[in-house]
Order: sequence, then C-alpha cells, then structure tokens
Amino acid sequence: MESLRELYKIGVGPSSSHTMGPQRAALKVKETYPQATHFEVYLHGSLALTGKGHLTDYIIEETLGKDSVKIHFVNTALPKHPNGMIFEIYRENQLLDKITVYSVGGGALMYDDSSLQPSKQVYPHGNLTEILEYCDRKGINLYDYTIEYEDEHFKAYLFEVLNAMFACVEAGLSTTGVIPGKLGLKRVAKSMYQQAINTRRSGERDRLLVSSYAYAVSEENASGHRIVTAPTCGASGVLPAVLYYCYKQLEIPRKEIIKALAVAGIFGNVIKTNATISGADGGCQAEIGSACAMAAAAYGWILELNNNLIQYAGEMGLEHNLGLTCDPVGGYVQIPCIERNGFGALRAMDAAMYAKQLGYLRKNKVSFDAVVRVMKETGKDLNSAYKETSLGGLAKEFGFENED
Repeated sequence: MESLRELYKIGVGPSSSHTMGPQRAALKVKETYPQATHFEVYLHGSLALTGKGHLTDYIIEETLGKDSVKIHFVNTALPKHPNGMIFEIYRENQLLDKITVYSVGGGALMYDDSSLQPSKQVYPHGNLTEILEYCDRKGINLYDYTIEYEDEHFKAYLFEVLNAMFACVEAGLSTTGVIPGKLGLKRVAKSMYQQAINTRRSGERDRLLVSSYAYAVSEENASGHRIVTAPTCGASGVLPAVLYYCYKQLEIPRKEIIKALAVAGIFGNVIKTNATISGADGGCQAEIGSACAMAAAAYGWILELNNNLIQYAGEMGLEHNLGLTCDPVGGYVQIPCIERNGFGALRAMDAAMYAKQLGYLRKNKVSFDAVVRVMKETGKDLNSAYKETSLGGLAKEFGFENED
C-alpha cells in the first residue's frame, strides 16, 4: 500500500476527483510540454456530466491558460474509469501528443501509458487482516505500525495535515453568506455552532457541535477553499469534525490526535487499495462510507480501544453506509453532500461507541476486509445514474439541471 501522504492531500475543493485530479493532470501536461501553444481537453463520463458544478473546466482553464485550452464534454465514459480525460497537446498546428488519464479518487491519477512508473508502495501488507496479524505478532498498536513504515518526517506531516483540517473547521465556523453556484445554498455552520453552545442539554449540544464542525469543512469545500482529502474532498468534513471535537471538547492534545489521524489513514488506505474511494466508481458509499469508517477508527483510538475493537468500529462505519448513492443536485458538491458529512461524523462516533460496548460482549463476526469487498461489489452493481452523474436519485427528483 502507498504512504498515507497519498491519502491525505492538502488542496482546494470542491472535488478531489473532479478538481484536484484534473488540476494535477493539467499541471503534469504543462510541465512536460512547455513548448505547447494550445490544448484540446476531452472530459468523459462523470467528469463531463458533473464537471461544471465540480469546477473541472474552471480548474483546467486556470492551470493551462484560459485562452490556450478548449474543453469538450463527452458524456460517455472511457473504458478504465468513469472519470476519464484526454489531453491533446499542440504546437501551432502540430499534434505533439495525446494523453489519456483517469482521476480515480482522492486526487490520484492513473495513466493509460503503462511505461509510467507505478506509485511507491511503503506498506508490505495488502489488507487489514494482514495488518492486524502483523501487529499481533509484534505486539504493537496500529499507530506504531504506521511509524514503522513511513519516513522520519511522517509525524511532522501529520501535524501539517491536522493543522490544515482544524484551520478549515475554524474558517467555516467564522463565515456566513451563500455558497457559490446556482443552488443559492446558505451557509449554516456558524449558526449551528451558536445553537450548540446555547443548548443546555449536553448530549444534544455535543452532537450539534460535531455537526457544525462537519458542516464548516463541507461548506468551505463547496466554496472551493483549502481542505484535506479524508479520503476525498466531498467527504472531507467527517474526520476533521470528529478530531476537532476530541481536541476542543475532550481536550485531547494534538500530539495524541495525530495518532488517531494515522490510524484512520490505515482504514482509508485499505479501502483505496482493495475497492475505491471514488464516488464516480462506487457511489457515495465510497466517499462518505470510507470517511465514516476512518473517523470511527480514529474515535476508537481516542476511546483507547484495542486493535480488534478499532477494526469493529471501522467495519460498522463502512457497513452501515453500504449502497449509499452519489447524486449531487445540479452537479454541485452541496446537496446532499454537506448534510451527509454531518451524519457521517455522528455515525462514526456511534460506531466507535458500539464497538466499545458490544465488543466485550461478543466477537464481531464481520471483518472490515469483508465489508470492503462487499462495498466494491455493491459499487459495481450500482446503476451509473447513482454514481456521481447527477442522472438519478435526488439530482433527478430535485429537477435542477446541471450547470451549463
């Protein structure tokens, strides 16, 4: 498996697969062909169907130069992934190259050219069962496992990621107004936070606080601001909400929270390796479901659960999001995406609490790896209308046309 640096990426929203991925691809093209005078870019599948709302065309134009690029939207998908792009690179009237690239989720790219170097693998294990067996043999916890294989600067990177997450929460909590786009959706995180601190019932207050943190990040993401993929932009509010709650309400120091962040990353890495974190490939179960599993594992670490009970928490976080569709209204990462981040954060904490209470009463019979396999198969079976195309579900029912 890859380094967790490839999972947690600091960038801008609203979509890791539709904004960050295409931006990285365009940058690579620009760096490789500095002599190019203009470009023809063909966005296929989900990149075409929801690209306007996800700012795909905007980020490519900003990267390559608005006057030197022409973008074409092609609704049919390319063979290897729903998020496919073809870059035609020209110098005057001469075609220099034609590159096909896929944005496969979390900002990661896959090229058709097999001669390109594969990504560096730093973890020797391919699934969570192997990881847990290794940890059991060595008598180490999941955080120590990451430290064993990541480089000497990994802790510093975790602090950088955590600081970016917390800065995003705080930015969202201090901002009002309307999120960009034709939906005219009002920001509510700041008001939700005020309601929370004015609520006298502690249980209700805490759940409102967690929700406000998730909304804050998701509203920042929907506005195209700086976020961390966890594991994607569309699901970027779930894990920061839980971690910020641990920091502010439970007063857990940052040096301990980065350990929970690393543990969460293991679960996201396993899903990314064995299934998908792309909404266009697997539906929202691959995004919010994955984020919920990661946050459940992180909160399980905060609750001082052992490795197997942390697995139980992560398993429930993913299992109870199976089949969740990706149906962004108008192609925007707003409805139902923002609300789902709030629900995902609460569900993650519930999953960790269940693991703590139930795990000592009976052994969980469903492994995390089994649910990952089921999620992958469920994603394959989902109709394409429910996989980030805005052709079905809430997007269709809402009757709001994709931005043109």
